[in-house]
Amino acid sequence: MPEETKSPTPPPSGEPQPAAGEPIPGSVQSSPDKPAASAMPAKTAEAPPKPTGAAAVPWESAMISRLRAQHGSGIEANSYLGQNYIVANSSLLPEMLRVLRDQEEFDYCVDITAVHYPDREKQFEVIWILYSFPLNERIRVKAAYADGESVPSVVAIWPAANWLERETYDMFGIRFEGHPDLKRILLPDDWKGYPLRKDYGIIQQDQEWVQINLGIESGQ
Repeated sequence: MPEETKSPTPPPSGEPQPAAGEPIPGSVQSSPDKPAASAMPAKTAEAPPKPTGAAAVPWESAMISRLRAQHGSGIEANSYLGQNYIVANSSLLPEMLRVLRDQEEFDYCVDITAVHYPDREKQFEVIWILYSFPLNERIRVKAAYADGESVPSVVAIWPAANWLERETYDMFGIRFEGHPDLKRILLPDDWKGYPLRKDYGIIQQDQEWVQINLGIESGQ
């Protein structure tokens, strides 16, 4: 049998019938000016504004005032997320580092490392991380150097810098002038390239060294 088409339920007897074109009570009607609710597009929530990251703020202290009195405008002192650091003109080193040890009691050189910025005129930022046992305070000193420019060694100031400078040389190729025995410390002496430079591929290897010494293809 053909499916029966249902029509809207008429109002109870005795009630007036709607005129032609008028909406039937209890039914949902749409009009050309106002589409049905199901046809209206849902509102898209606006994305919240991107949060701004932490920013460095000027770091002022009695020590910074003393350093500025000795070295003029060649230093910039800031604090980032509670970490204090000094950006120094490279011409002030290593004298300023010696002052930090002898006069400001930063008696421990925790680490020496670098960052490579290939697009900068001075591509390398060398970083000394220092700690004071008497003050229980840690600071960082940064200075920029061009590719091929030597950095003064601080082994005479902190003997522990010996291996730290060797590692920085091994990974970045930065030479430390005055180091007593500057050579690689992690890679073989005849390894080609410096793995932490940005122009050294992340899976790059010295394929010649691997072939000669290990007798295999590096597979990289």
